[in-house]
Amino acid sequence: MKKKDQGISRIDSNSTHGWFVRGYKNKKTYSKLFSDKKYGGKGKSLIAAREFKEELILKLEKIRPVKRLRRIVSSDSRNKTGILGVCRLEKLSSSGETYASYSVTWRPKPGIQKCTSFSIRKYGEKQAFKLAVNLRKAKMEEVFKQIESQSAKKTK
Repeated sequence: MKKKDQGISRIDSNSTHGWFVRGYKNKKTYSKLFSDKKYGGKGKSLIAAREFKEELILKLEKIRPVKRLRRIVSSDSRNKTGILGVCRLEKLSSSGETYASYSVTWRPKPGIQKCTSFSIRKYGEKQAFKLAVNLRKAKMEEVFKQIESQSAKKTK
């Protein structure tokens, strides 16, 4: 199969023989089967499939991509603290001593991740967890305000 035939598949099953063209854009699938029988043979159906693929590529390039809204995750089975974005970490220093903390992560903008942590030794278990939860909540409120202002601009 040549690179120009990427997106073109051969189907040879009981009653179906032909080339299948498939393309994707904005979570939609565009496809068409080119039957050997209808197009006069395996070679001619491949030529028709290639032509359709070129037309499909041009068509899909004209379709504007849908801007994806930020995904809001409310739970994760791997989370053990009960608060998404807050986890308890234990790190081993070079001297062999263990340092425990609560780590907080958030994404102020798509593609950018920020994090900080609160030492359990410094604040104690409960206070470090409380500080982490409060920071996560404050940061998520900032993110949601940005999202709301962006969507309000789009609706105007």
